[in-house]
Amino acid sequence: MSPKVRTILMLAAAAALIAAPLVIPGLGGDFKGSDDKAVEAIAELAPGYKPWFESLWKPPSDEVQSLLFSLQAAIGAGFLGYVIGRRSTRKNVADR
Repeated sequence: MSPKVRTILMLAAAAALIAAPLVIPGLGGDFKGSDDKAVEAIAELAPGYKPWFESLWKPPSDEVQSLLFSLQAAIGAGFLGYVIGRRSTRKNVADR
């Protein structure tokens, strides 16, 4: 199989995986974060529980919270890419 055909098949498979939850009924879910699930579990197990700590700052909206989470992920990915690139460059220079 040629690399071009393999690339096209991989892109088609990725598109199918992305589109499947939107097209097939029943695959969509209630997307809740771990924080929401933890709050529900605590409310069920210990209804009188009072948090012992409050956040210093709460984002003004869910969009800002998502933005900060995405920014954190992007910074982490950039750092990881930098470290991997740096190590592979060192290895290539050492091999010469």
